[in-house]
Amino acid sequence: MKTALRLIAVACATSSLAAVAADLRITDDTGAALHLKQPAQRIVSLAPHLTELLFAAGAGSKVVGVVSYSDFPEAAKALPQVGSYTNVDMEALAALKPDLVVAWKSGNRNAHLDRLSALGIPLFINEPRNLDDVARALETFGELAGTSAEARTAAARFRARLTSLRSRYSTLPPVRTFYQVWDRPLMTINGEHLIGDVIRLCGGENVFADLPQLAPTVNAESVLAANPEAIVASGMGDARPEWLDQWRRWPSISAVAGDNLFFIPPTIIQRHTPRILDGASRLCEQLDEARRRRPQNRLK
Repeated sequence: MKTALRLIAVACATSSLAAVAADLRITDDTGAALHLKQPAQRIVSLAPHLTELLFAAGAGSKVVGVVSYSDFPEAAKALPQVGSYTNVDMEALAALKPDLVVAWKSGNRNAHLDRLSALGIPLFINEPRNLDDVARALETFGELAGTSAEARTAAARFRARLTSLRSRYSTLPPVRTFYQVWDRPLMTINGEHLIGDVIRLCGGENVFADLPQLAPTVNAESVLAANPEAIVASGMGDARPEWLDQWRRWPSISAVAGDNLFFIPPTIIQRHTPRILDGASRLCEQLDEARRRRPQNRLK
């Protein structure tokens, strides 16, 4: 009898410890507290980069809904969609019965996020502003989904690659850089944007770093006045946008004179995911090419 009682006591203690371990209390990127009694089993992602982060953190099998353009990895394309990140279909989302929704502060509308909170659906808001935040997000999503081991491995791999790029490029002579998000309107990014951190990583100097908006609209005159040594465009797809070469109308711009008009596909530079280091690697190589094309270096 005593042996049986001891076994029951051990079982109860083990169960209690498991319950404590499963109880999650996490603060999101807005400072809001999130409490889950156990790791999430049905997750809806409200941005393509969040979908990709969840899969990278080992939580892909727990994602039950996404928004449009959630196209990486391939398995994400087969998941039910609940609209776009700017226009969430709340009825479709609720029908999926999520126990966690992961949202994007800069991309999702506040009205949608407020509605989710009012419905009592657990909500985690992500807002990465630098490359270190990507690794941190991987670890956090692993905690939320109960896949911490895989998430920590992915985060460690990301940090090792990031450290390698920093040691190689961040202390090189600066290159004044204009990053062009779009043509009409003419849009760029400031120094607080994640891409601004990529530019710094590569030893670049963002000519519009001091503007207050994350993704400000500028004009051609301000670009001419800034006189960047490199112009880097993204666009909407994998093809180099035709409007990048329109800068050749101003041969006085250093970037045009040095033939430093570069392109990086948006999916590897504008998404806050591990693949951003693919884009960063390409940007670092491009800015290094701009250094080599400087007149004083051509004579060496």
